[in-house]
Amino acid sequence: MLRTATYNAAAPLRNRAEDDPLRRAQILIVDDEELYRRALERILVRAGHAVVTARDASEALARISGEPLDLVLCDIRMPGISGLELVRQIRDIDPELPCIVVTGYGSAEQSVEALHAGAFWYLEKPFERRSLDVVRQLVDQAIEHRRLRAENRLLQNQLCSRYRFDNVVGQSAELRAVLDLVSRVADSDSTVLVTGESGTGKELIARALHYNSKRADRVMVTVNCGAIPEELLESELFGHVKGAFTNAVQHREGRFAAADGGTIFLDEIGDMSPNLQVKLLRVIQDRSFEPVGSSKTVRADVRVIAATHRDLEDAIRRGSFREDLYYRLNVIPIEVPPLRRRKDDIPLLVEHFLARLNDEKGREVEGIRPAALERLVEHDWPGNVRELENLIERLVVMRGRGVIDVEDLPAAFRQPVGTPPLPLPKLGPDGIAFNEIVDRLETSMIVQALERTHWNKNRAAQLLGLNRTTLLEKIKKKKLEPPEGVSD
Repeated sequence: MLRTATYNAAAPLRNRAEDDPLRRAQILIVDDEELYRRALERILVRAGHAVVTARDASEALARISGEPLDLVLCDIRMPGISGLELVRQIRDIDPELPCIVVTGYGSAEQSVEALHAGAFWYLEKPFERRSLDVVRQLVDQAIEHRRLRAENRLLQNQLCSRYRFDNVVGQSAELRAVLDLVSRVADSDSTVLVTGESGTGKELIARALHYNSKRADRVMVTVNCGAIPEELLESELFGHVKGAFTNAVQHREGRFAAADGGTIFLDEIGDMSPNLQVKLLRVIQDRSFEPVGSSKTVRADVRVIAATHRDLEDAIRRGSFREDLYYRLNVIPIEVPPLRRRKDDIPLLVEHFLARLNDEKGREVEGIRPAALERLVEHDWPGNVRELENLIERLVVMRGRGVIDVEDLPAAFRQPVGTPPLPLPKLGPDGIAFNEIVDRLETSMIVQALERTHWNKNRAAQLLGLNRTTLLEKIKKKKLEPPEGVSD
């Protein structure tokens, strides 16, 4: 692959060792002519790099195998193994180790051949004083290219690790059934339709599909079809040519072309207009499309994963969604269950979010009390996992440190959900012991409030709607004592 680069010969010289000693590079110079080896060595040492040298390709290969390197500069014409063959062998040993080839006059064709073989760029002999800046800048760009590729590989590995199945939080039967299906279809190229309510984690499932597939080392492109206006979505998906419409001042590649070889995730597919649905149908069928304003067909090897919170079968009945597109998308359907159907996962999710958000927000929340966790488990969670995550973020930020308790929760969570009404005593033919019943009821409510707050009398008084003094008098009168292990 040919690479183009722009070099600013007027840029000031930089001493890398002074600018950033941590980025000092280890560079190998390979040249059978000692004059040029020494000349390059002086230039690079002055720029703050560590330099090792080799007289031929065999010595260079021994160096590459024996020590870590950031860059290789090699002459093309050398006795024995040529510089061109050396570049090829380096690519086999370490595909990410950049090579700059050094050429003499009249060897432009060999330079181009070296670029095709995998060289980063080329330098021409002799190294005149006016070109020293170019040498330094070219070396800096090659080293930066290696660093960026290494960072990209690390991020890619982190993404793959993050979306491994064993990193998806939850143990409920509902979630495990979904993950089992994902594991069985991830390595296929079949189109997948992910359905479920908003906030259930449909994009998480889509990423698990991609990063556990044979396309994991390629890009995953995400498009929210509901967030982009209809008049812009076609261009966003398929690209456009210059002059295709007002303000189309240059050619633009679409998301399908950008996802070539990888995966495209079409979120909220149910919001796509019928006109665009026709174009999308062709892409799924033929893996080809035309950019806006062009008659040229573009092919794209893309796996399609779509998601929606809408009922597409109902949309078909209403005429807002194409039936043929639905069947093309629904090759493998995956329904992500709402949080209210996987309540066993809530404690695990709370623990996960607490750990992550403590780290992100610089807080020290130690955990959550059982009574508070019980309120979270009882909640219906109309916003699903996203709502739970947002609530935990709020609690972590507001609480800061310590343990989350019931009174830290929003008002809607403080009363148990679905608590049955207290049974009312019936007045019998002989009457009723009114004071005794009222006293028993009062004692029961006070004990419940004290237990829920771990005998924190201020909080218990708040739950009961009493002032603290009144509660203390009632506790004393009823001779209530905290259980063992609980401080009064």
